[in-house]
Order: sequence, then structure tokens, then C-alpha cells
Amino acid sequence: MYPNARPRRLRKTAALRDLVRETVLRPEDFIYPLFVRPAGGEPRRVVSMPGVFQWPQDRVVEEVERAVAAGIKSVLLFGIPPAKDAVGSHLSAPDGVVPGAVRRIKERFSDLVVMCDLCLCDYTDHGHCGILGPEGQVENDPTLARLAEGAVRFAEAGADVIAPSDMMDGRVAAIRRALDESGRQETLIMSYAAKYASSYYAPFREAAESAPAFGDRRGYQMDPGNGREALREVALDVNEGADLIMVKPALPYLDIVRRVREAIVLPLAAYQVSGEYSMVKAAAAAGYVDERSVALEALTAIKRAGADLILTYFAIDAAGWLSQAR
Repeated sequence: MYPNARPRRLRKTAALRDLVRETVLRPEDFIYPLFVRPAGGEPRRVVSMPGVFQWPQDRVVEEVERAVAAGIKSVLLFGIPPAKDAVGSHLSAPDGVVPGAVRRIKERFSDLVVMCDLCLCDYTDHGHCGILGPEGQVENDPTLARLAEGAVRFAEAGADVIAPSDMMDGRVAAIRRALDESGRQETLIMSYAAKYASSYYAPFREAAESAPAFGDRRGYQMDPGNGREALREVALDVNEGADLIMVKPALPYLDIVRRVREAIVLPLAAYQVSGEYSMVKAAAAAGYVDERSVALEALTAIKRAGADLILTYFAIDAAGWLSQAR
């Protein structure tokens, strides 16, 4: 059909490869997740995630400064409260660890897009993502009420984006209604719409101190074997008023990223989760792979699959590597 076609001509030099590259990563593509604990003391190293720390509320701005200097435009905050209880009361505390961090960050970087993860798992003493019923099951509607309260607290502190990750039914509608009724119509919602019950989350549970005390989360997070269900979950969240959609995890679910990209016109994010990050770190530390090249290849694959935004713990390093390559 194309007798004279020689694709290798376009790969001959670095300049040619740069000229015709279809997928280009930028620091602006990255959202940097940060773990925030109560003020005081030194940052605490997360052993299973080299280079990641729990940041005291009064020092988190130090790490945000590094991110901004690297060209990062957005951060996502996870809270580690001073105390936990059965109903996750601290999630909706006006003086909570996340609202306090938001205020400090916004005071220093007013234009930075500050996102707040919204889920009860970090705040409950049982580690599940919702309020439990008498039989130990997660109750959907009582959980929605607490999530809505937390969303309003985060928005009042100055958060630009609320990111519910709980996977309760109807959460986007409940949060949107609560935000609107509180006068926060301009606060966005980025829904973890297709969040799978993945084994890749294990290091995160150390970082966020959120491992379930019993059972697992398969009753509300998605089954890894399901693809069409993701499209249903996404459609529901879009109809309920989500402004951005997320797929989590990223690399093991690139087929889902692609299918969601083809189904929606909203901005699409994908989360390169803790297990993805830690595996690269471990392999690089053992000398099996080159960290920089493997990390950038994985991030490129996520964007190539259709993600507009990538949540990644590599954000600062990746931004630096990209700047060096220019």
C-alpha cells in the first residue's frame, strides 16, 4: 500500500524524534500527593515509599515550595488526624489537619490548585471508608452526610477541588448539593469514579495509616475484573455533577483509562498509586532498572492512554528530569 514508506526516517535523530513525538509530558500534567499530620516535629519517612514523608501541618509548605519551584501546578492533600473514632469525626472539624494545611498553603501560594482527598478511611479507627452499621457493614447514606460535611470544611478553608475517593453511591450529588448550599458553587469535584480494589495500594496504607482493622474494601471498591462497570460508575458521577474524573490505579488499568477517555469529554486524571511508585523505587535500588527512564516511560504510557492529569509521587523528580531534557 505504501511501497516507499520508511518509518525509521522519522527516528533518525533526537531532533526528529522530538519534532514528531505524539505524547509529551509536562510538569503541569502532574498532581503531587502529600500526607499531612498535626503540627509539630519533623517530617516522618514512609518506609515503604522512599522519598515520601508525612508532613507536619506547620511544615508542609516547605514541600509545596519544592513542588512549585519544579513547575507543579497542583497538590492533593491526605490528612492524618490526631485522633480517630468510629465515625471519622475529625474529617469535618473546621480546625482539622487538612483545613489548616490548606490555609497555610493558600496563604503562601494563592494560585496553586489545592485538592483535598475526601474519604473516611484516614479518620476512622476501623480503617473503612464509611460509617459502619450494626453488622460491621459500611452504611452508604450516613457516610454521605459525613462526607458532605467534610467537603464543606475543606472548601471553607480554601480548597479548589474536593476529591471523593470513598466509592459510596451518590456521593458526588451529595457533595455538590452541600457545596452549593454553603455558597461554594465554584469549588470543583474530582471524582475517583473508577477506583478498583487493588493490591497496589499497600504502601499507601502505611503512609496514610489507613489499613482496615478487619475485612477488606471489596464491598465498595470495584472488582479488578470489571471494565464495563467503570463506564457505568463514570457516567453516574458525570451526571451527578463531577468536574473531573479519575481512574485509580493507573498503569495496571490503562485499558480503563482509554475506555473512559473515549466515553467522556471532561478532564481525565489517572493515579499512579503507591505500589506502582514503590516497585520502581525498589527495582532501581536493587540495580535492576534505571529509575528515571522507567518512571518517565510509565508516566508517558499513562498520558498516551488518554489521561490529561497524572497523580504521582514522582511529580517533583519527573518535573526535574523533564526540565533537564529540554
